[in-house]
Amino acid sequence: MILICDDDSAIRASLEVVLKHAGYETASVSNPKDTIDFIRNQTPQLILMDMNYTPGTSGEEGLVLLKQTKIFCPDVPVILITAWGSISLAVQGMRVGAFDFITKPCNHLLLLNTIQTALLLNNKEIEENDKQAIYSRAGFVQTGKIIGKSPLLKGIFNTIERVAQTNAAVLITGESGTGKELIAEAIHENSKRKNAPFIKVNLGGISQSLFESEMFGHQKGAFTDAHYDRTGRFEMADKGSIFLDEIGDLDVASQVKLLRVLQDQTFESLGNSKTKQVDVRIISATNKNLNDRVTAGSFREDLLYRINLITIHVPALRERMDDIPLLVDFFVKKQQELNGLGNIEINSDAISFLQSLPYPGNIRELKNLVERTLLVSGKKVLSDKDFKKQYIPPSSSNSKFPESIHQLEEMERNMIVKTMALYGNNLSKVALAIGISRQALYRKLEKHQIDYSRE
Repeated sequence: MILICDDDSAIRASLEVVLKHAGYETASVSNPKDTIDFIRNQTPQLILMDMNYTPGTSGEEGLVLLKQTKIFCPDVPVILITAWGSISLAVQGMRVGAFDFITKPCNHLLLLNTIQTALLLNNKEIEENDKQAIYSRAGFVQTGKIIGKSPLLKGIFNTIERVAQTNAAVLITGESGTGKELIAEAIHENSKRKNAPFIKVNLGGISQSLFESEMFGHQKGAFTDAHYDRTGRFEMADKGSIFLDEIGDLDVASQVKLLRVLQDQTFESLGNSKTKQVDVRIISATNKNLNDRVTAGSFREDLLYRINLITIHVPALRERMDDIPLLVDFFVKKQQELNGLGNIEINSDAISFLQSLPYPGNIRELKNLVERTLLVSGKKVLSDKDFKKQYIPPSSSNSKFPESIHQLEEMERNMIVKTMALYGNNLSKVALAIGISRQALYRKLEKHQIDYSRE
């Protein structure tokens, strides 16, 4: 049963109709005293709580009521109802222990999704058949989506089990190169939205001037270079999930615009005054410490609360060294499959060497080292000596001395020359093997004055 606490009889009646139509049993109270009297005698599954109960108040009544409610019903999720101008008040409520907040006028679809998420996450027991439907750890390892079996990784698997089937906003944190995007894909692919779009957006690569057009779309003629209609990323992701990568790099002005659409999942395209509504799950990622950014004033606290209902921290590779043999085996087999290299063996000395490295670039660095050594050496059995030849220590790669720069450029030139020879100057295969675009390869060939014959 869901308890509705609001002094406005029209809002109570509207919420009762929506919730009953969705199959929920409801009860309603109109003031803080009646709320406390109710929860002294009954424990609801969830509480919808308004923040203001008398005209002209600052919402302190709502905060006091929330604190009292959490004393009587500490495990019952509370969703706050507040006006757009009182979001700072809702953030205070989140600090006290509210599950989430929605703004007036309520978007009924968003409200029902939030309620469903709160009830699912508050359910401590997952039935075994549901667990199997939600997630298969072995399947993830075998399909190559997430490689590893370390305890830290298993903890992530457990979290995905819990949240995949909900609509909870998830914030994925971790250093660059740790595989945050794979975690986001895992959440989407194991959710009820798996057959709908999964739209990826690198917010760090979108300028403030292009943010609205990129995210919300525009109509032809909306601005000087708008020669055609454009569908925004949120509209593309309707009924699915949107992955907001590098959200910590988003400028403050764009944060306000993003917060507005996350609040009620409505927006307007540039040049169009018609409001559009979407049903989108939000998954975000960052390698920044957002709490520090909030303290510094460069990231909005209300936006942080909106995106991190659930936080998943992806460990650095140096924290899961036991997974390196599995990762190396996967990268080798992938190259064998892509380039028809035949069987290649990595001996134990090589694995020991690879497990001894610091990996500031994490899995991405390991992948590049393995693939580069594989392609440049041309051997069927790779030892630690082969990897040492291709390894670039962090001190060298970060050095400011000109001779180090020349060494790196010479290594890059040699790698390209050897890869060109391996693939008979097939530029498409060379670009794929090195991990760059064909256009980038052309630039490097010209930079290093490497002769080549076009295909």
